[in-house]
Amino acid sequence: MDLELALRMTEAALKQAVREGALVSVAVVDAGGHLVSFQRMAGAEIAGPVLAPGKAYTSVALRAATADLAPLVAPGGELFGLTGDRFVCFGGGIPLWADNGEVERVAGGVGVSGGTISQDVACAEAAALVWRTR
Repeated sequence: MDLELALRMTEAALKQAVREGALVSVAVVDAGGHLVSFQRMAGAEIAGPVLAPGKAYTSVALRAATADLAPLVAPGGELFGLTGDRFVCFGGGIPLWADNGEVERVAGGVGVSGGTISQDVACAEAAALVWRTR
């Protein structure tokens, strides 16, 4: 994950947000969950600068889209009790996969917050598409 690619990804998410009619924050992290790029649209919600990086981090740490985690962290779920201020388990975070020829691994993640869950997911998917077509 490099800065130039991460910036292209955040721009793609913001363009999708405009199409969706949403005001969002978007974060791209590397394989260690460290922030590489972050942008917040003017007027986006106050929680976005916390939730977007949290969704990106969560998608890397758990190697799963955050939209898929809600039933797992609910009572009786495999991840019930998962706590911590860095884990955000609702839609808008997507892991970014890389294949080195032998093993597929998580190379980073994208997180979007500020719209509805479906808007956040659509914006994160737009960013992930840039990753997949790089």
